[in-house]
Amino acid sequence: MRNGQPKISWAVALLAMGIAFGQAFAPRGDLKFEVGTVKPSLPGTQGGGVRPAPGGRRFVGSGVTLRVYLFVAYQVKPEQIEGGPPWADTELYDLSAEAEKPSSIEGLHVMLQNFLVERFKLQFHFEKKEMQAYMLTVDKGGPKNLKARLSVPGADFALDRAAEQPFHEKFNAHCVSMNFFTWALSSLLDHPIINQTNLDGCFDFEFTFTSELPPGIKEGQIFNGVPVDTYGPTVFQALQRQLGLKMEAKKAPVETMVIDHAERPAED
Repeated sequence: MRNGQPKISWAVALLAMGIAFGQAFAPRGDLKFEVGTVKPSLPGTQGGGVRPAPGGRRFVGSGVTLRVYLFVAYQVKPEQIEGGPPWADTELYDLSAEAEKPSSIEGLHVMLQNFLVERFKLQFHFEKKEMQAYMLTVDKGGPKNLKARLSVPGADFALDRAAEQPFHEKFNAHCVSMNFFTWALSSLLDHPIINQTNLDGCFDFEFTFTSELPPGIKEGQIFNGVPVDTYGPTVFQALQRQLGLKMEAKKAPVETMVIDHAERPAED
């Protein structure tokens, strides 16, 4: 950490987070997809991703391991899911599942959780583990630049992330909840972010910040054809100035999932 700024983790970037201090895992419940398939990816498949499809009814995935599906379904960092067979980190699967009717993004994540539990015969339990985390709260001046929207089933949802130049991050959010935003942001940081804002619903907003340079990269160095610079706000400064939010590092008992059993899915 440099001057209070979190170290960026470049090894893990998930596509498109309770604990004693707030929401850590995505909501859970009994919602289920109406139909769905999961099967091994074709040989030679490299990379991939998991995402909700437009319309609020489907989740699709391609070339992804079981553990990555769990990261997405439960919206957590890798260190919050432990155990499981070795193949959960190596074997790739394609997934397509559809609900009977449109749902919220939170509902789709619950459906994905239950689909994975059923198809992979998952058994697990939860434990509290002491670890470093970031607590996200509303700053003393109150939230700003967050355009509240009516979060209805099937509402358009998007959280686009782009880098206009190396290490300058930009998020464009359309009907995005604070829980989902904190999970997406934490994929760029070295610890989980715990949402304590108590801001319900979904929001439209833009968010830009400059990340800390990874080891071996220096100011002025040519990277991807352009010189590296670090102008612009840190993630801490940007949250406060642009969104009226405050983030602080703190050690806390964070809820983790421990996988006790998993099986390869039967062929559909």
